[in-house]
Amino acid sequence: MTPSLLIVIPTLNEAEHIAGVLASVLAFPAARDALIVVADGGSTDGTQAIVIRIADEEPRVRLMDNPQRLQSAAVNRAVDQYGYDYEWLLRLDAHSAYPADFADVVLDEARQHEADSVVVSMVAKGDGFWQHAIALAQNSRLGNGGSAHRLDGSGKWVDHGHHALMRTAAFRAVGGYDPDFSHNEDAELDHRLRGAGFRIWLTQRTRLTYFPRRTMSSLWRQYQAFGRGRRRNLTKHGMRPATRQAVVAALAPALACAVLVPFSGIFALPLLCWVAGCLVGGLSIALSERHPAGLVAGFFAGIMHLAWSVGYWREWISARPNKERVRHA
Repeated sequence: MTPSLLIVIPTLNEAEHIAGVLASVLAFPAARDALIVVADGGSTDGTQAIVIRIADEEPRVRLMDNPQRLQSAAVNRAVDQYGYDYEWLLRLDAHSAYPADFADVVLDEARQHEADSVVVSMVAKGDGFWQHAIALAQNSRLGNGGSAHRLDGSGKWVDHGHHALMRTAAFRAVGGYDPDFSHNEDAELDHRLRGAGFRIWLTQRTRLTYFPRRTMSSLWRQYQAFGRGRRRNLTKHGMRPATRQAVVAALAPALACAVLVPFSGIFALPLLCWVAGCLVGGLSIALSERHPAGLVAGFFAGIMHLAWSVGYWREWISARPNKERVRHA
């Protein structure tokens, strides 16, 4: 018997992808008796009309408003409304593509390993030169820092991964996502899941395809938000950054030293090293992928790290006054 399954897809202006995602989800064998909830945060590009049209023909699909707009709030709201009737929660992203057996594989992995959460690897895929370059950067070790859910390998128990399947009871037991987190909400929830004794399995039997941002400005905003989310997560739980996170966090202050070059040329060294790293990294990516977009990918990777670092410190600075007020209250 197929375990009962609630599938939640948060959306905000995903008219380009939502029809394709729903078509693939409806074809999952494991979704024959599933409820598929599209939680929309107020799209203005026609996303809601597309979902309504599909829902009119397919009773498994429902459109739900998400007035808080954030993905974390969207999943919480769907679980609060429908979660009591379903054993498993499958969170999917509208900005991605999934293999035909995705739901079946993660459910089978949960059963085999008695896992409370099954997370997956992801590979970025771009359309056109610039998006392809961004995808190459995100797929490279230079760009992803060696994150387990970005690399190939065998399945294993992990502390964090890209969210896919969770036991609804486990999700509810720890209070779901923190609805104030716009980014890094998955890592924050994983921290609480692990603290409560739940186990997270990273499967390598399936993966999703992610479609990255297309422009430098949108990529910058995304990774700056990632950095703010990570710093907020660390602050909330009183944790120290991992070594690779501390290294990336140091990038923005190091490059800022360039303003002191008029006093001494040595202050240009961090900037020169960063540029050299982008050049060498880009050349390495271009050679390994045999594609000229790899040369640009090195600089995209550098921009991703710099934006992350800026976001990290912006969050640290903005959080300190609040911390001081709490301390002296």
